[in-house]
Amino acid sequence: MPNRKLGKPSDQRRAMLRNLTTALLWNGKIVTTETRAKEVRPIAEKLITLAISEYKNTTVVRKEKRNDKQQIVEVEKINDMPSKLHARRQMMAYLYNVPEPKKAKETKKEYHARTVGVSSPVVEKLFREIAPKYDGRNGGYTRMLKLGPRRGDAAEMVVLELI
Repeated sequence: MPNRKLGKPSDQRRAMLRNLTTALLWNGKIVTTETRAKEVRPIAEKLITLAISEYKNTTVVRKEKRNDKQQIVEVEKINDMPSKLHARRQMMAYLYNVPEPKKAKETKKEYHARTVGVSSPVVEKLFREIAPKYDGRNGGYTRMLKLGPRRGDAAEMVVLELI
């Protein structure tokens, strides 16, 4: 049997696992039942492994542009290699899009200017923060800490966190 049914229909189960995986990668840890954590763990580890293998695959492209005074200026831009672009799209297909939170005392205009180029903040966090942190490590990116039984139904609760 490849995966647990978790008492849900397949569409609800897939949505729940996507949501838990997105929350784990965005927040760094989640509190959930042991069986759900055991299902989320391999999914999250595969996404992190994919990010680690592709986060350095970029190229620097130099282009000539005209500025406001009609002068030709050389501009450098960092582009993804095709393999990194493919990995990014695979991650975006699985993870939910979490909106970037608005900072304290930030106007609507400033928030829009800060988030205009970011299509998926969770994927960006995977490539910019999580992948460099775990580079050189061979798996084992998550940890499960048991909390004990839940009060209502005695389900075994755990904290699933990124190491």
